[in-house]
Amino acid sequence: MKVKTLICNCKNQDPFRLADMNSLPFDIESELDVAYAAVHPQLCGPGGKELLEDVLRSAEDDPDTFVVVCACDEPTQRKLFRKVVQNAEVDEKQLVPVDARNTTNDGILERIRERLHELANPKKRRH
Repeated sequence: MKVKTLICNCKNQDPFRLADMNSLPFDIESELDVAYAAVHPQLCGPGGKELLEDVLRSAEDDPDTFVVVCACDEPTQRKLFRKVVQNAEVDEKQLVPVDARNTTNDGILERIRERLHELANPKKRRH
């Protein structure tokens, strides 16, 4: 399993105030088994969607590559990025939304860790 991580800073809005976006990519790369982590100021904006589509396209021939997106709540991400996933022609399961709001770097790391565990153990259900 290969994991690429994109982090949305959501224009530095209040729900993301507890995380240090300058050190978060380093923390993710140091603590977790990921290919890379990168921050974008607004993934749901035109440039962010293009970046996400490019990253997803790089995974189109590899169903074991997942793109973890740390941003707003998971249902909202699924709606915001539905067309991006379709344009990239990847399985929607390759986009792995993680809610990064209202928590610290450690909290975000734990949320990513949980999602990676779920990906590695698909028979276990989310609660």
